[in-house]
Amino acid sequence: MGFRFQKRITLGGGLGLNISKSGISPSLRTKMGTFSKNGYSVKTGISGLRYQNSGCIVLFAFTGIITFLIFTLKHL
Repeated sequence: MGFRFQKRITLGGGLGLNISKSGISPSLRTKMGTFSKNGYSVKTGISGLRYQNSGCIVLFAFTGIITFLIFTLKHL
């Protein structure tokens, strides 16, 4: 069995950077789930169980832009 390294750096507003053996990737956590460059995962309400889908780069970019705008407008 191999070792697994994973670390998350929180940037605020649900945004974060995930650092692992394979590199660094951004992600956005919401009440519904998590959006990242690798896809999205949705919380099911059952501990340890989630639905994961891949290929939502466009959705992640759109969500990131909306979150940035909301965060910026709150702090004006």
